[in-house]
Amino acid sequence: MATKSCELVLCFFVFFVISFSAISVSAQTCDNTTGTFIPNSPYDKNRRLILSTLASNVTAQEGYFIGSIGIAPDQVFATGMCAPGSERDVCSLCIRSTSESLLQSCLDQADAFFWSGEETLCLVRYANRPFSGLLVMDPLGAIFNTGELNTNQTVFDIEWNNLTSSMIAGITSSSSGGNNSSKYYSDDIALVPDFKNISALMQCTPDVSSEDCNTCLRQNVVDYDNCCRGHQGGVMSRPNCFFRWEVYPFSGAIDQINLPKSPPPSVTSPSPIANITKNDSRISGGKIAAIVVVTVVTIILVVLGFVISNRRKQKQEMDLPTESVQFDLKTIESATSNFSERNKLGKGGFGEVYKGMLMNGTEIAVKRLSKTSGQGEVEFKNEVVVVAKLQHINLVRLLGFSLQGEEKLLVYEFVSNKSLDYFLFDPTKRNQLDWTMRRNIIGGITRGILYLHQDSRLKIIHRDLKASNILLDADMNPKIADFGMARIFGVDQTVANTGRVVGTFGYMSPEYVTHGQFSMKSDVYSFGVLILEIISGKKNSSFYQMDGLVNNLVTYVWKLWENKSLHELLDPFINQDFTSEEVIRYIHIGLLCVQENPADRPTMSTIHQMLTNSSITLPVPLPPGFFFRNGPGSNPGQSNSKSFACSVDEATITDVNPR
Repeated sequence: MATKSCELVLCFFVFFVISFSAISVSAQTCDNTTGTFIPNSPYDKNRRLILSTLASNVTAQEGYFIGSIGIAPDQVFATGMCAPGSERDVCSLCIRSTSESLLQSCLDQADAFFWSGEETLCLVRYANRPFSGLLVMDPLGAIFNTGELNTNQTVFDIEWNNLTSSMIAGITSSSSGGNNSSKYYSDDIALVPDFKNISALMQCTPDVSSEDCNTCLRQNVVDYDNCCRGHQGGVMSRPNCFFRWEVYPFSGAIDQINLPKSPPPSVTSPSPIANITKNDSRISGGKIAAIVVVTVVTIILVVLGFVISNRRKQKQEMDLPTESVQFDLKTIESATSNFSERNKLGKGGFGEVYKGMLMNGTEIAVKRLSKTSGQGEVEFKNEVVVVAKLQHINLVRLLGFSLQGEEKLLVYEFVSNKSLDYFLFDPTKRNQLDWTMRRNIIGGITRGILYLHQDSRLKIIHRDLKASNILLDADMNPKIADFGMARIFGVDQTVANTGRVVGTFGYMSPEYVTHGQFSMKSDVYSFGVLILEIISGKKNSSFYQMDGLVNNLVTYVWKLWENKSLHELLDPFINQDFTSEEVIRYIHIGLLCVQENPADRPTMSTIHQMLTNSSITLPVPLPPGFFFRNGPGSNPGQSNSKSFACSVDEATITDVNPR
């Protein structure tokens, strides 16, 4: 009985060691040769920020993204990539888990990469210098399968060499087709007589040339042949290329590998990696018990330390991130020529916006809050905390802030084409927005809100979505701006209430105005209004005549729907580059967004699917909120369920008491 107990304990211990090794050993490399950083320094905070948003950016860019955040010397460059054909959810999960693994493993290295995955292959890399287009051969990550080949090595080598050579040739000769994520990718199988199939996968990053890809993959093959020949598979990975083969089918980067109990040393030259030797010495029951006790206690201490550290991290993240993004007031004054009038870009509800240029040549937009503005220090800090945690191609990027004396300044990336309303509601500029451009703007706004609601590590409710808060870059790509009113939701939180309603009339949902209740569906309502404005070129806050009655835009569109004349909504300035079916579908989606009951409105993920997949059947919309039922004795400012006086003012409302 004692022997059986010892055997059970031994089995548990061996299982634990193998399981623990499988988790900790991976094809990741923290590079010590390019410098280190101090934990919680500006560089570290920028690193955490860009990695936290990498998954959403990768999925938004069809499987491949490269970008940077911050200002030198704290600027962090990062890239993320998934294997072609990866499902969005699978890709997003792979990027998120891989990013988190890098943060936990590379504690102070300024350069690191990790090829990872179970259901799909993905890459995450960050560095303190630009690397796009540059072939980097060091360091090398190496893992080999501990199982040994049991076949004729000569015959096996011939098939193995033929397979790897043909794959490399195929990858580098057909690199021009497909999108970035499908460039330089191949998986293949070869049959070894009287043995098993060889499954192999290769991929390069799409930013390098085909010649560099060829060089990188060939060196991976050579390194494996020199270090690990005779084993049943393994992984060789570099920052720009990945190679894996096994004697069984696989999909991800490290799943199902029978990993050694400790990782082999990295290969920097074609020298063999030391094999893991097995010891057959007997271990006494007392020693086994002692080992198990020590192991369990160690695990408990590690978990406890992780929980405490995570709680401290969460508390720190809610504080103002002063170290990473704070600018000296004199720096901002110098960049804007002391807030010169000629540098003024415009004036918003909370102050003025100025163009500036930092000493390193970076163009910036400085939001200078007026001393009498409704946005106080609480809202100011809220905008800094919220935006500093976000990174997406369709969100304006916060570079920093300054809070000195009475001056409250927010420093954003400069977006050259001003805001959407500057074009949309101008009688001469709106003709620059053809249907293709308006459709792309709607799609970009959709992805930005979807990121806020679902894909970022925070759940953000914007609460002030409107045309003037959508900025347009040089390529007319939309960027959501102005997060002063935004609220962070908990993971499981869906609805919140407030006694202080903020936002802009015409864009605010009925339940928010009348009851102070807001949720993701409040943003959906605002987005629906935006869709209708973008298609019509009309402001929701304006009033229109139809059948001799006064209407707001939402009511006007609803009556067009009832009359089956939605085509009348289309802005006459839109060029003839559209189909009426597509335009009507977009109007239909807009009406679904502005339905009175929040439960009837679709989520942003459903909206994205509706916009991108025309085969999805749209439900019939119900009457919208603030639908004016005009008639004898009726008040034109009355909705179908609540009496409410609408304002046509475009300024953001900061203090309204809900009923």
